[in-house]
Amino acid sequence: MKYVSTRGGMLAQGFSDILLEGLATDGGLAMPERIPQVSAAQLESWRSLPYHALAAEVLSLFISDIDAAQLKALTQAAYLPETFQSAEIVSLRPLYDGLSLLGLSEGPTLAFKDMAMQFLGQVFPHVLHTRGATLNILGATSGDTGSAAEYAMRGRDSVAVFMLSPFGRMSAFQRAQMYSLQDANIHNLAVKGVFDEAQDVVKALAGDLAFKNKYHLGAVNSINWARIAAQIVYYFHGWLRATTGPGQPVSFAVPSGNFGNILSGHIARSMGLPIRRLVLATNENNVLDEFFRTGIYRPRSAAQTFLTSSPSMDISRASNFERFVFDLVGRDAERVARLWQQLAAQGSFDLSAYLPEFTERYGFVSGTSTHQDRLSTIRQVIDRTGILLDPHTADGVKVAAPFVEEGVPMLVLETALPAKFSEVIEEALGRPAPVPRGLENLESLPQKVTVLPCDVASVRAYIAEHASL
Repeated sequence: MKYVSTRGGMLAQGFSDILLEGLATDGGLAMPERIPQVSAAQLESWRSLPYHALAAEVLSLFISDIDAAQLKALTQAAYLPETFQSAEIVSLRPLYDGLSLLGLSEGPTLAFKDMAMQFLGQVFPHVLHTRGATLNILGATSGDTGSAAEYAMRGRDSVAVFMLSPFGRMSAFQRAQMYSLQDANIHNLAVKGVFDEAQDVVKALAGDLAFKNKYHLGAVNSINWARIAAQIVYYFHGWLRATTGPGQPVSFAVPSGNFGNILSGHIARSMGLPIRRLVLATNENNVLDEFFRTGIYRPRSAAQTFLTSSPSMDISRASNFERFVFDLVGRDAERVARLWQQLAAQGSFDLSAYLPEFTERYGFVSGTSTHQDRLSTIRQVIDRTGILLDPHTADGVKVAAPFVEEGVPMLVLETALPAKFSEVIEEALGRPAPVPRGLENLESLPQKVTVLPCDVASVRAYIAEHASL
């Protein structure tokens, strides 16, 4: 399996090469040259597999430069029952009216990002050791990617992490999870801007090839294809748990900010997984919902990006959206490059000619949730089921409800545990969210963080001073 850039300017490379590269050299994103196909018989043969073995089967379709036995060892180490609090790794719990909850937040940082990041925490050191190399990971987080990456990479000799987060725009629990880490290879940089601006800094430095090569910069955000590939696994897992035989349709509802999580569902569907609908749920920062309703992609400025009660979705420029557009326009890399040039020059582009294909060919539908929607959904779900949702997952449940179809299970992808957003839970229920055992004093721990202006020069200087060469 080889990978190409969405913008056409990169020679085809193997998985391990793009794992260490992050952003493609032409500013695009890596995509597999072809989407591997999975037959109904192959799916059925996976029904009894534990999660780590299923992960090895799915990932082997995308990774041809790590031998099968080694890949199995890496997935087994990534998906340990003690890491995810259960042998099942990912639970499936019924809610009501055809809705179920796919439990993705039982990992070490209580968020779905752990599902992919625990694998990256194994595969990065393996590839670096094989090559005798080191890596400085540069990323931006709107809340959960940062802690998931840092917990997966902390203390590793060959990897340092430089994680940008938007100053003052994450929950207190999210900040404490990241900033309380004291490991020498972890660098938290709180930048004075919104997530989109932090992400722009990351992309600018990744696009500076001389700087990138000198300091061995890599990526752990979902611009890194390995994140997308590892997330594909739980769509297969969810389908296998929600069905009893071949060909049965299942829909998935996905709270979405940077489009990486639902892109993994799009890839799974393209592989032949019987997914009926992919329901994209946004909050008030509903640029993606606007696109799937109108065909017009119009990102907003930092000043127009709302601070909401589902802050990990406070994103107005979704990096992984480019990968979907690449498929939408027939994998025409030149056209993708022109569209992003137009976006930079004019602030938008129009693909409304493809509107019928969004649902008919790709299964996408979408909707927006508000703060009051989140509060009422949290109350309704706990009243009816006893299950407490975090505000992002509440967005997913709210938007999913109108798209439930008779006989088609609707699986809502859990985003995080509610303890990470206790202020919102207290507003909804009048009491704070319960804190998982062992984390009761997290917010009182000493925190290590550097506050910087949100600009390329400041971050560049910090990395130059602290990077592992």
